[in-house]
Amino acid sequence: MRNGTLAFAWYGLALVLILLDQYTKGLASAHLDYGRPQEVFSWFNLTLAHNTGAAFSFLDQAGGWQRYFFTIVASGVSVALIIWLFVMPRNQRLLAFSVALILAGALGNLYDRVTLGYVVDFISVHYGGYYFPAFNLADSAISVGAACMILDSLLHRDAREATA
Repeated sequence: MRNGTLAFAWYGLALVLILLDQYTKGLASAHLDYGRPQEVFSWFNLTLAHNTGAAFSFLDQAGGWQRYFFTIVASGVSVALIIWLFVMPRNQRLLAFSVALILAGALGNLYDRVTLGYVVDFISVHYGGYYFPAFNLADSAISVGAACMILDSLLHRDAREATA
């Protein structure tokens, strides 16, 4: 049995995460000075950054074409995820959860890219002088969603291989 209209619950989860992502990006943009770290813990800062590239600022300095490229890619991926959530079997809750998280992250960053021309990042984690690239809640949703998708594939590998 397919998700069908049950997918709207997963779309709702994605919408809540998108709104939370946009709210936190708005707070960061309103209250942080660009590039100036605000220490929260010795290993965690809030640092406003604008990313015109992809993950980890990949292609950040590519000259502008990447905005349109990543907009097209994120749009296509988002449409595919929306359809996948609708047609996926109803009993695959962990997979649906992971797809909803990835969808939320993709749309949260897509909104920034379309309206601002860059993605707002503000979470900075570091240790011993090594800094992980700044990120946001949308990036976190994508990462957690991807981890849950891997977990789902490991937990249900035998069942899916039996039906293949």
